[in-house]
Amino acid sequence: MTAAAVPQPRAENEPAASAVRGRRSSLAIALLAGALGAALVLLATSRKWAEGTAFVAQGSLPQSAKGDDITGLPGALAVVGLAALVAVFAVRRLGRVVVSALLALSGAGIVIGSVLGASDKAALEEKASKVSGLTHSPIHDVAYTPWPWVAAAGGVLLLLAGLLALGYGRHWPAMSGRYERAGTAGTAGRDRARRRGPAPDPDRPEELWKALDRGEDPTQTPARQEAERGA
Repeated sequence: MTAAAVPQPRAENEPAASAVRGRRSSLAIALLAGALGAALVLLATSRKWAEGTAFVAQGSLPQSAKGDDITGLPGALAVVGLAALVAVFAVRRLGRVVVSALLALSGAGIVIGSVLGASDKAALEEKASKVSGLTHSPIHDVAYTPWPWVAAAGGVLLLLAGLLALGYGRHWPAMSGRYERAGTAGTAGRDRARRRGPAPDPDRPEELWKALDRGEDPTQTPARQEAERGA
């Protein structure tokens, strides 16, 4: 007596399931990386990036410059990148590719702007000139903080989100207006039915004449009339 064969799971389903998991993972990573990256950039640009000392007639005065004082590019691109991350789900096909590319370019621009600003002392010199009243006032003992590199790390995260959107975005879900249109049409139909009121009473001829004057069929219910209009 032979043992009954035990059915084995179909191996061809495994690649499809793995692909679905990969798409979901890419979506989650892109959302997390994009949101975290934009938050890091906005936080870092509001912090002190450089400090130094300006010598004037009254003595030495310490000067400092925030990220936004040195360069406004990372902060502006962080806002653009965050908007692009949201817009990825509002567009389809070519539009999604364009928005994904904008997200990636925003991250790359943040990295470049942050790295260049990490050793820039022009903002300190400008502040020193205002204090001393000289056109070109030197700044001494310049020191830089790690915040420019925090902003650059945020730019890398936004760049990663953009690359994931370019590679996997075509498989991600998109916001659809179909259900909103259906819901709006249904609500409008109900509103029109309420405005028309109940079906005319066939035993009251005056109501039948009023329905005919409104262009309605007094032999049909409002729901049926609405269905015929939709058809």
